[in-house]
Amino acid sequence: MRRTLQQALFCSLPALLWSSVRLYSGPTLKSYSRHIRRSSQALPPQTGGATRDYLAEYRYDSAEAAHTEKYLWPYVVSLCAELGARRVIDIGCGNGALCRELANRGYEVVGCEPSADGVRLARSAAPELVFHQIGVDDDPSQVGDESFDVVIATEVIEHLVRPRNLLRFAKKVLRPGGHLIISTPFHGYLKNLALALTNKWDSHLTPLWDGGHIKLWSHKTLSQLLKEGGFRLVRFIGAGRIPLLWKSMIMVAQKPEEPGQ
Repeated sequence: MRRTLQQALFCSLPALLWSSVRLYSGPTLKSYSRHIRRSSQALPPQTGGATRDYLAEYRYDSAEAAHTEKYLWPYVVSLCAELGARRVIDIGCGNGALCRELANRGYEVVGCEPSADGVRLARSAAPELVFHQIGVDDDPSQVGDESFDVVIATEVIEHLVRPRNLLRFAKKVLRPGGHLIISTPFHGYLKNLALALTNKWDSHLTPLWDGGHIKLWSHKTLSQLLKEGGFRLVRFIGAGRIPLLWKSMIMVAQKPEEPGQ
């Protein structure tokens, strides 16, 4: 009986695999994906809630820059200079290390961070700078409407339950024609395949890390999100490692000069 059942399962395996291929490449999944996309786009902006709560509890070891993100600094500094920025706001500034770096280079910098621990360390290390304990789910008018040349959000969006709120926040505080510099771990086809083959997925999904990565972004998905948010993609940069296996990707997007553009 047991052998008969095993034989039956073995014989049916090709059909099961073919069904899976049809599901993941056929109209069923495509229709479902369109339904989910339409549903999510129809949701009204939400504030507060779980995202703010768990990020507010996030803790930092010190006010020093983390080596895991410092490799992005040369790109950010270069882009701010290239864009002619004067006033800069760092969304999800953590312990304020990047804010201090930019301030030392002459920029007028404001930091926003939902973590009470992060804001405490940031204010202690740079009392002359302004840090707000707010996140993207909060009211951006607290930091000034349309008053910044550049918004920076490095390695933030992969932590957010509602990533569209980040774009709403950025668009609200950017002046017309201002720019958003956003970075996130890169996830293209070859990178994902390499992660699977080397059994490194756990280090990217961070399932044991409270407040860890909950969304993985590709060039296509992040570009689409920026477009939905009313931004125009200006530039794509792969950062770290080798081409197509980049550690992170950086996108520069522009807020329209005029409403409706």
